Amino acid sequence: MASKKDSPESFSALSFLWRFLAALALVLISFNPSGHSAYHWVVTAIGASAFGPIHAVVLILLLIGWVIFWVATWRALDTFGVFLAFIALAAIVWLLVDFGIITANTVSMVTWIALVCLAAVMAIGLSWAHIWRRVTGQLNVEDNDD
Repeated sequence: MASKKDSPESFSALSFLWRFLAALALVLISFNPSGHSAYHWVVTAIGASAFGPIHAVVLILLLIGWVIFWVATWRALDTFGVFLAFIALAAIVWLLVDFGIITANTVSMVTWIALVCLAAVMAIGLSWAHIWRRVTGQLNVEDNDD
């Protein structure tokens, strides 16, 4: 018997927010235009011939995070769904820029917007089964052992 915790009602805006924040952390820790990211840290270490095991461990942990998030997103949304999510977010960003709510007049700002959109697509993918069940009432279980 399914508990209340496992029911469709247990998924909320807060559940989505936590998934989004986790995806955003993964994205921004990996790379961001501020110069404070794993990418910048590793490039600096390689340039100084100081790349060591701590760099390798951090890169492997980030890679594991990316694989988990992208496999879940791709399995949930498939290629067409990921494409639709990106173009929907692009249209929303365009609308926000057009209304003057956000600006996209520098490469850095466009990069920040793109990174947030990437995290949003991953959060949508991680949440899709819950969203689908909430909207349609259908449980989607597809676990192919190919």
